[in-house]
Amino acid sequence: MIRYVGFSILPPLLTSTLALANPTGANPAGAAADYPTATVVDYVLGCMQTNGQTRQALENCSCSIDVIASILPYDHYERAETFKSMSLTTGENAGLFRESAPAKAARTELKRAQAEADVRCF
Repeated sequence: MIRYVGFSILPPLLTSTLALANPTGANPAGAAADYPTATVVDYVLGCMQTNGQTRQALENCSCSIDVIASILPYDHYERAETFKSMSLTTGENAGLFRESAPAKAARTELKRAQAEADVRCF
């Protein structure tokens, strides 16, 4: 069995300062902890692919998903992503995922959250 042993790249003084500033260890955005880790990582990797593979892109993209998570509950995010993904399929039935009222509402809600994330993080 392989075990991951994490380490911090932050200097010890900064690490202890951050721990004092946030003694609960809770995510400052709060709601991002409600998103599955795989979803957060998938978002950040896709965002970094679009915005560059830099440390700054990592920070901006991580901020972005935190903002989105603070605005949208996970089930709303998941619904919007599903509609978005299914709308890319071909065929007559795919129109339901592009043009139905629930699909449009879900995509609009996600776009608004992403726009807010862009304003705050980029």
